Amino acid sequence: MIEVVAPGPYATVQDLGRPGYAHLGVPRSGAADEPSLRLANRLVGNPQNAAGIELTFGGARLRFTTGAWTAVAGAACPLDLVRPYETAPGGTGPVSPGGAPASTSRSSPAGTPASGISAGEASPQGRIRRVTVPQAMCAPFWVPPGGELRLGTPRAGLRTYVAVRGGVDVPITMGSRSADSLSGLGPPPLRTGTVLPVGPTGDLPPITVDAAPSPELGRGVLRVLPGPRDDWFVPGALATLCAGPYEVSQDSNRVGVRMRGAHLERARSGELPSEGMVAGAVQVPPSGQPIVFLADHPPTGGYPVIAVLTSASLARAAQLRPGDRVRFRRD
Repeated sequence: MIEVVAPGPYATVQDLGRPGYAHLGVPRSGAADEPSLRLANRLVGNPQNAAGIELTFGGARLRFTTGAWTAVAGAACPLDLVRPYETAPGGTGPVSPGGAPASTSRSSPAGTPASGISAGEASPQGRIRRVTVPQAMCAPFWVPPGGELRLGTPRAGLRTYVAVRGGVDVPITMGSRSADSLSGLGPPPLRTGTVLPVGPTGDLPPITVDAAPSPELGRGVLRVLPGPRDDWFVPGALATLCAGPYEVSQDSNRVGVRMRGAHLERARSGELPSEGMVAGAVQVPPSGQPIVFLADHPPTGGYPVIAVLTSASLARAAQLRPGDRVRFRRD
């Protein structure tokens, strides 16, 4: 079990979403930056679609009541593991619950960690103290029972993903454990005191990876394909979109990234009948300022779509934070 001591600015449970329900008006949802969640899951031996925790701007504190292998990917932030240990009489160092000296080295990912002791547990040999151990991004590490994972604020990027071996085992709604901020499906956003169950690990393959390279967020350029409604704009509107930088608005969220920059002028008046929308669609409302749809986008929309992001750029868009400047480039 994982107890949320502090959720940070915004935290939700996410897997790879609930595809196949758009005809019912249900968004796909899921992790905004899918490659980062997939990577974190692979590092702890989970299926890639296992549910994890998506953090916005970090700032979370998670207490593990049972030990678990954990990995963190996405927007890089300081990671500290605060774990309990027992000092021998006289303060001679950490000892195991039985009184023998305890190893302070990290167990290998494929191995079985030594038994830990819960924070606050009484001991005749000494007393319980807590030690803070920095951890690395994109590498599996063991959180002992009573350990607390503390995540700072990302230096760049927006969303960070915490995967735990076994996955976050909240109830499934329409085939997914994802929280959807638009429809309200799935578990609510995490709050202080939220307790998250962890799934079984008996049938999972062993962990065989010590670390993975941290992917570059690549925030500077978003590649797009034209259309499908670029004919609703004046000639040169797509070139205007790709010419100058746009700034990310503070009104952005999991539904979409709102941009501020050059006005995109329409060639037609009126609005389209509502039609299907996809993640990565660059929709242009009457204001002429583009919106890039993310995971919780509405299944339909009536504003014309001038372009659509490539799959790789969609993950980059999910890591844009307010104030970032970005350019569009025709693929």
